[in-house]
Amino acid sequence: MATEPVRALLAARGVHARKLRRVVDLLIEDWHPLAELVRLPAVPRRTVQELLAAIGDDLETSGDRHRVTPAKAADYAEFRAGGELPDPLDELVRGHAGQLRSIRADIAAVPPPLAALDHVQATPETALRRALWLDATYDLAGRTLLCLGDHDLTSLAVCAVNPAVSVVVVDVDDRLLEHVATLAGERGWSVRALHADFRFGLPPAALESADLVFSDPPYTPEGMALFASRAIECLADLGRGRVLLAHGFSERTPALGLKVQQELQKLGLLFEAVLPAFHRFDGAQAIGSAADLYVCRPTTRRSAGAPPKTAIYTHGPQSVEASGPGSRALEALVDLAPRPESSPPPKPRRPGWAEPVGKGAASLAVDLSGDPGPWLLRTLLACSPGRMAALVPNNHPDVASEKGQRALTSLVGTRFALRFLRSTPDGKHCVVVADQVLAGTLDAGGLAVREVLSRAHGKLGNVWREALVTASRGQLTKREARDRVDGRVEDEDELELRLIDLPRHRIAALLPLVRESAG
Repeated sequence: MATEPVRALLAARGVHARKLRRVVDLLIEDWHPLAELVRLPAVPRRTVQELLAAIGDDLETSGDRHRVTPAKAADYAEFRAGGELPDPLDELVRGHAGQLRSIRADIAAVPPPLAALDHVQATPETALRRALWLDATYDLAGRTLLCLGDHDLTSLAVCAVNPAVSVVVVDVDDRLLEHVATLAGERGWSVRALHADFRFGLPPAALESADLVFSDPPYTPEGMALFASRAIECLADLGRGRVLLAHGFSERTPALGLKVQQELQKLGLLFEAVLPAFHRFDGAQAIGSAADLYVCRPTTRRSAGAPPKTAIYTHGPQSVEASGPGSRALEALVDLAPRPESSPPPKPRRPGWAEPVGKGAASLAVDLSGDPGPWLLRTLLACSPGRMAALVPNNHPDVASEKGQRALTSLVGTRFALRFLRSTPDGKHCVVVADQVLAGTLDAGGLAVREVLSRAHGKLGNVWREALVTASRGQLTKREARDRVDGRVEDEDELELRLIDLPRHRIAALLPLVRESAG
């Protein structure tokens, strides 16, 4: 009988056949693309493909869409799932049509996902589900929610549901931070955007500052452990604070889920609840385009301990299984790094906790071959060599076009003169050479900007005032410098932050103000 392969497949799944029966429902009802057959019932792609193969000649296919041949639908009716308990959040989402439209538009305009950062876009419905669940579960008004990474725009969804909440978004992607900050500012929502690569620490302003922390980390054990440890560091009160994590794994590989849970338990996190298939994604079909919501209660302020591994992602040059650049590319990097008087040449470094990036070095060679975009600027802000040579991918946004090169030069040009050398031996990388600009060649405005860039780890307000005194060559008093800074920025709290923690678009907006204040 033609339906026997399907019967056998369902029988093999035992009590877990219910999700696969829902795929049968979809195939009988109408045409559906493979992505929907995966996402709607939260079934791994390979399992759905096994079902399609079992249906065989009774399956119709048009492009990527599939259905059971209508004439054969009655033969498969016995395999349907039947009744399904309604999800109250689905009804709640439908009741917030206005917010859903707004979230859908925001997500449509979000910067394209970066595979190297494991970006997989959550559906607009998922962003709204998160917001509605958070608002119904916790008393958000007047409280602080911190989002560790936010390409799904959970921050904006929460504000759309409850504008009385304060949100802090910390992300490595400057494009995303600008998108979130711009939309929140237009709508009058309290959203602070900060830049950080969690492998190398958090902005001081984020530490012990939040009532709740939400994150959708990379789904490797290394990624989950790192993001969870950072989340704990961000909680103001361990007794009342909660860490909310998205995590998904394929039902075909439960050992991976076990490793992640073990890593979370090592951090002293108690699982108050695990809500299955809470999040849905446009992608991630290997895990059924779905992930669970982990509601975690910390029992101790325990960090990751040893310096975390930099390889935490599942894709790209910083993935767990990635290999680094070839030795010939690194040799070219080292050859370009030293100044004529420096000897011997430095060894190439990867930025990380164990090796600070070249503080006070005469010359520095930095391997940024895994940089998805933000590291080059942050490395230039963080180090103070006479010369630095950085190895970056040829498609790096600050290197790949003249526009990108001009944008980077406009930011750091008072501190470093940049050269972009694209002819590396492997043809895959570019070497960016940065030579220190001498202070004596700059006017007062340029000198003030240079001083602010040179002290990117200090509080912006203090550094700015001291930079004006220095640029005036002693003509300004500290009080006069303070008067010139006060009122220059719309958000005075920004002066309490470090320049290196600000999103790139805010750095670009602030440096002209520094230059003007020195005039």
